[in-house]
Amino acid sequence: MILTRGARVTGAVLCAALALIVAGWVVRDVRAADGIEHLWHYWAGFRDARMSLGPTTSPYDVVLCVVYLAVAVAALRSSVAGAALVAAGVLTLVVRLPGLWNIGQPRMDTRFVDDLRTRALLCAFASLAAGVALIITAAAGRRAPHDPSETVPARPGQGAGVIAFLFLGAAGAVTIAWEIRQAVRVPYIYPDWFLGGDRIFQGLTDPPPGWFTAVLALLCLFAAASALFRAVHARPFGLIAAALLLGGGGLGVARSVHEKLLENFADLPIEAQLTVATGFFEVLAGAAVLLALALPGPAAPPPLPGQGYGQGYGYPRPGVFGPPPPSQPPPGW
Repeated sequence: MILTRGARVTGAVLCAALALIVAGWVVRDVRAADGIEHLWHYWAGFRDARMSLGPTTSPYDVVLCVVYLAVAVAALRSSVAGAALVAAGVLTLVVRLPGLWNIGQPRMDTRFVDDLRTRALLCAFASLAAGVALIITAAAGRRAPHDPSETVPARPGQGAGVIAFLFLGAAGAVTIAWEIRQAVRVPYIYPDWFLGGDRIFQGLTDPPPGWFTAVLALLCLFAAASALFRAVHARPFGLIAAALLLGGGGLGVARSVHEKLLENFADLPIEAQLTVATGFFEVLAGAAVLLALALPGPAAPPPLPGQGYGQGYGYPRPGVFGPPPPSQPPPGW
């Protein structure tokens, strides 16, 4: 199935609106941090980073903004526009949903003024509505191809699917392993780690850290399984997962370089070494999956005669022998 022109334009507009919402909050934090460099240091977790005002975003918001812009372009030009809109809609819903019960919590009163919290709550509702609208647009705008020349959704290539499966599956497993390790070491932060609370710190518009980690792990595993079976939706979901891995891993690498952990890597405890190595692995996994899935594989086979293009007798598929189509419909048609 492909999307109608109206559905493509609507999806692109919705993604552009979501990108503007995220960009607006990032600009607010840049101003609050007196520059992008200070905000970057704070996001990366540098020990010497300071901000006079609490941040409303995280570095993943920059990744989300890029994802929305990429999906907006894909909605207008890509053969997997429908799957891309669904992926963006699902991601928006799961990321913005915790804001409904966290933004208005009393613990936010001491860090953010009422006007800012009100705007954040309105943006959360608007983002959720846009996420639902993206999924509805993708579902309602589907249609069968009317002409053999129309580009049908392309699946990942066989090699690309295997690469995405291996890297995304490993990244999902590593993420879950670190979550289990944290649960053993600091069990007192739960359930606030997943749902939000006084025991953890989060930006005003962002989900709790554990919630986002769970979303990332599930996204990686789902995209890995989809890539293994070369599903059409594997490319957009896999590319989004890869972008998030690349962003998070890049922050880890930057922190390791800034704190000079690489220079003293041999002297670090085993767990610290694994933490540093995880950042580099996420960069590698994200880059490998992006390269593997960026280009489409072979297109899906054309429809059988009588199942597409609006004709009852259509052209035979490649490799299927048969008489050429009649120049005129048979008598009585």
